[in-house]
Amino acid sequence: MCNVCGCGAGETRIEGEALNDGRGPYRWAPVGRKGATQAHSHDHAHDHDHAHPHAHAHEHVPPHDHHSPQGHSHIHDHGDGSVHYGHGPAGAHAPGMSQAQMVKIEQGILAKNDGFADQNRDWLAQRGILALNLVSSPGSGKTTLLVRTIEALKGHMAVSVVEGDQQTSFDAERIRATGAPALQINTGKGCHLDAHMVGRALDKLAPPEQSLLLIENVGNLVCPAAFDLGEAAKVVVLSVTEGEDKPLKYPDMFAAARLMLVNKLDLLPHLSFKLDDAIAYARRVNPRLEVICLSATTGEGFAAWTAWIEARRAEVLARRQQTVDQLQARIAALEAQLAALGQG
Repeated sequence: MCNVCGCGAGETRIEGEALNDGRGPYRWAPVGRKGATQAHSHDHAHDHDHAHPHAHAHEHVPPHDHHSPQGHSHIHDHGDGSVHYGHGPAGAHAPGMSQAQMVKIEQGILAKNDGFADQNRDWLAQRGILALNLVSSPGSGKTTLLVRTIEALKGHMAVSVVEGDQQTSFDAERIRATGAPALQINTGKGCHLDAHMVGRALDKLAPPEQSLLLIENVGNLVCPAAFDLGEAAKVVVLSVTEGEDKPLKYPDMFAAARLMLVNKLDLLPHLSFKLDDAIAYARRVNPRLEVICLSATTGEGFAAWTAWIEARRAEVLARRQQTVDQLQARIAALEAQLAALGQG
């Protein structure tokens, strides 16, 4: 079990191929990646076992005791009939495990994930690829949104998609029906994508240079907020069929996002959803959050969404060109120094 989000390891599969084939630790060293000369070892693909202490904690920690500093996990009764498990340094609770243990394990897990995310980010930057991580609760309309986005961008830029679900390849098949390449990642018992999974998907999918990569994360407004995939931005999708108070109930996700898409706008007249309140709540959590309201069914608001994508892609290409210019300037300076040495 993962102590960051509580999900199980399961068996992660990419297009039906298990990341761990059961014959020993998987080793990943993709060609062209930073650090590719050194293999990365994992006991399983979900990357939740590398910290090790949590796998054995129940053998060494005494039964939970609110009076024991070892077992105390900061459970608070606020006297209003609610019990809060999210207090303390870890912001979470695990029976029989102290807050210090949980913090240590979480730091190890996320640090390892961040290393893979940096590799993904470098790989994408070198190719001028804009990667967006779409996150939401189940049923927000992410896949329908992606299908319409692909159709809207045809002729403007190439689009590839990484689909994340616990089971089935239904969403990847829907994407491929548009003509866009898509790769399905099934996370088994896992409730989010991580950077290692996405790195494997990048190698298999091979998105073209200067293209758009859309990552549809597993439907979950909790733990995907903590896992950097190497994306340029997280885009959180909130549908009007959900409560307008979702940003306050799941603040970490809205705090981590750069853009909020309010989807299913066509249904708004039939619902009691308070759009202004939803936006205000989201910006209470994240004052810099950008917001676009749209309907993936009717296409309302899609011009603003595709313009936002074009602007982010321009930023990626500008940074890539700046890197190329800096490299060329260094080469020119070295050549000038060598020429001066030769003349001397």
